[in-house]
Amino acid sequence: MKIDGFVSGATPAAIAANARELEALGYDGLISAEISHDPFLPLAIAAEHTERVDLWTSIAVAFARNPMTLANIGHDLQTFSGGRFTLGLGSQIKPHIEKRFSMPWSRPAARMRELVLAMRAIWRTWDEGEPLDFRGEFYRHTLMTPMFVPESTSFGPPGVFVAGVGPVMTEVAGEVADGLILHAFTTERYVREHTLPAVERGLAKAGRDRADFQICGPLFVVTGTTEEEMAARARATKAQIAFYGSTPAYRGVLDLHGWGDLHVELNRLSKRGEWEAMGQAVDDEVLGTFAVVAEPEQIGERARARYGDVVDRLLFTVPVGDDPDRWSRALAGFRA
Repeated sequence: MKIDGFVSGATPAAIAANARELEALGYDGLISAEISHDPFLPLAIAAEHTERVDLWTSIAVAFARNPMTLANIGHDLQTFSGGRFTLGLGSQIKPHIEKRFSMPWSRPAARMRELVLAMRAIWRTWDEGEPLDFRGEFYRHTLMTPMFVPESTSFGPPGVFVAGVGPVMTEVAGEVADGLILHAFTTERYVREHTLPAVERGLAKAGRDRADFQICGPLFVVTGTTEEEMAARARATKAQIAFYGSTPAYRGVLDLHGWGDLHVELNRLSKRGEWEAMGQAVDDEVLGTFAVVAEPEQIGERARARYGDVVDRLLFTVPVGDDPDRWSRALAGFRA
């Protein structure tokens, strides 16, 4: 099991320092997410200041862009990193695509499938000289003149991961992507009973093997070096679980555990802007089902007990704090 950390920082210097620190701690990969900042620029900086770690987005919003722009940034980051980049894509939800990004939304799973296939067609044109002639329902790419072809490299195109929660998007990931990014708002039971069968259906469509496919998961973690830190992180994690649990698209995870009424309550509170009350509605049983709650040295063992036979890499995001040796021991626990 590989372990990824979140690279962050408010300035280029801070991003560079954070990336070097996480690599020195023993992380296998660094991710950047499209939250309040661009997802790609931090990885360009991290590529310059690291040597071995994988670099990937988890996630960049696919439908805020088009296949050509994504193919271009994917090619460049693969080149800048010396072949260490993976393009992790997610669909986001309809209100964000239409109201935040002012982009079209329709049939997200079918659109994601076509977007990935279009990117691969563009990369084949650049890397293999195949004429560009992609004609789909959502995207059309038929023009590529020599001036706009980037320099060829020996690294090949980047890997492509697709984020999915529901069965249709998860099946698309199995069919056309190199890996699936699990949403943090999932549970071991949901992964085993719903996610894995959908992945297998997608792989079967493409005639591919599970060995050629990676499953990657963010991991809710409640940990700390003092009781006060543990309590603060428990409150913060409950608030995250509440935020995701209020979203109708994610209700199926709660329904599986018999917590459908919790979704109704969280959704009601979210519409009223009662964010603090939402976190308080998540009890310790729900917290313990979604999150690993343990001291740093125990996190790896407990995460492996849940996901060790199904997940190839986990996102373990904790502050390094003043005791990097302790966090190094925590990372070692994932590989014991």
